[in-house]
Amino acid sequence: MYAGISRSPVPLNEPVRAYVPGSAEQLRVAAELDRQAATIVEIPNVIGGVDVYTGVIREVTMPCAHGHVLARVHLAGPREVERAVTAAESARESWAGLPWEQRAAVLLRASELLAGPWRDRINAATMLGQSKTVHQAEIDAACELIDFWRFNIHYYRQILQEQPPVDAPGTWNRTDHRPLDGFVFAISPFNFTSIAANLPTAPALVGNTVLWKPALTSALACHHLQRLLAAAGLPEGVINVVHGEGADVGTPLLARPELAGVHFTGSTAVFQHIWRTVGEGVARYRAYPRIVGETGGKDFILAHPSADAASLAVAIVRGAFEYQGQKCSAASRLYMPDNLWPEVRDRVVAIMAELRQGDVRDPRNFVGAVIDQRAFEKHTTYLQLARETGRVHAGGGADGRVGWFIEPTLVEVQEPQHRLMQEEIFGPIVTAWVYPEAGFTEAIQQVDRTGPYALTGAVFSRDRVAVQQALDGLRHAAGNFYINDKPTGAVVGQQPFGGSRASGTNDKAGAPGNLLRWISPRSIKETLVPPTEWRYPFLAP
Repeated sequence: MYAGISRSPVPLNEPVRAYVPGSAEQLRVAAELDRQAATIVEIPNVIGGVDVYTGVIREVTMPCAHGHVLARVHLAGPREVERAVTAAESARESWAGLPWEQRAAVLLRASELLAGPWRDRINAATMLGQSKTVHQAEIDAACELIDFWRFNIHYYRQILQEQPPVDAPGTWNRTDHRPLDGFVFAISPFNFTSIAANLPTAPALVGNTVLWKPALTSALACHHLQRLLAAAGLPEGVINVVHGEGADVGTPLLARPELAGVHFTGSTAVFQHIWRTVGEGVARYRAYPRIVGETGGKDFILAHPSADAASLAVAIVRGAFEYQGQKCSAASRLYMPDNLWPEVRDRVVAIMAELRQGDVRDPRNFVGAVIDQRAFEKHTTYLQLARETGRVHAGGGADGRVGWFIEPTLVEVQEPQHRLMQEEIFGPIVTAWVYPEAGFTEAIQQVDRTGPYALTGAVFSRDRVAVQQALDGLRHAAGNFYINDKPTGAVVGQQPFGGSRASGTNDKAGAPGNLLRWISPRSIKETLVPPTEWRYPFLAP
């Protein structure tokens, strides 16, 4: 038994390690990379705490060396999906019935394990399987995930403290912050290990049980994360991992009456399909499912004529080409005034000439490979469009012989509604449209009405009136808005992340709003001395 109102540890953002060549931390992760690269991992489904090997295999290869097999993933079918639902439902009552401190303790322990002995393992798996440099893996797979776990616990305690006022004589009013009535289906993307783990663990923290379908291309890192959570004490059946294609896993799960919520990060088209499927079959569910999604982006950098060219150029290169542009927040469209464009363009091209591209295990490389052949072929089509309809100032090449390498590419087009300015590419291709120096107001309008997305965006200006003009004119064009900074790199606890329009439901991962989506409040009124007379005072004798 425990009697007390607990406080949770004060969350602090995990420091980002530098991995300077030759440092102890760099040598440790290099050794772990060698160890994992020399091993082929058999990745099971994990259902009710049991490893389930189906024999239906999908190989996971290194994007930087696509002939190198890292893992063999055992895919789930209808039988495994049925078992996973049963396991989640069986674990639901006991997990929700634990004091909140016991659930929080699992994630607190997981965060400490990740900050320490598991850090190199998760970072190395992310580097090899998802083609991230050590810096990109560190800020994602280690620091951001640690922050998610620590800050979510802090926010959850704040939510639990939200209670009705106590100034109602004769009654005691309380709010029971219940989990949802069913399981949550978490569908995670390939590009962020931190997001992949937050999607199932955020609902689990507040008492839900989860079926987690990671992207197959991130299965290696997610496998290690599942082992990490088990080592941290997560009970069996709370988070069940099922690997497979959407039709094999998603379709039967969306048909289950026990489905209480969907926590999704991925493409806009897939999310709209999920929403449509749930809506068309809404009568089948025990309760209306919560649908939370972070989807596509076509993120912008808008420069005012007063902007600093040097900082603008650095923001373009980092915002567009870090992690090969495979961030939903990556800079993909540029709006440049003609007085600045020649200098900015030349600075960007000069920096691009210094960027090295290759295997992410080589610390000299800034750019790695895109995730797989499908992405590679999609990007080569956009490169061809750029050559035919725009002006390629730098890059434009592709080489898929050893790895899926798309060169960082800077394109200029003449039309603000060009396809390269509207369509999500999700690769290292950034497109600029140049506007007249006196046309800042029109440029704002073009940013707002070009394409369906509204995830991230940035304005560069040394004119405060112009900054305010952009803030006002682009109020609904980006859920995360940056002033004189690249539109990537949101930090948990500082810039809650999410966008609207075709970019998602804007429920802000790493913030109280996201946790509230997985809670179904119950209001409790207790009358301390119930009345014994049925008549009200207004009644005449």
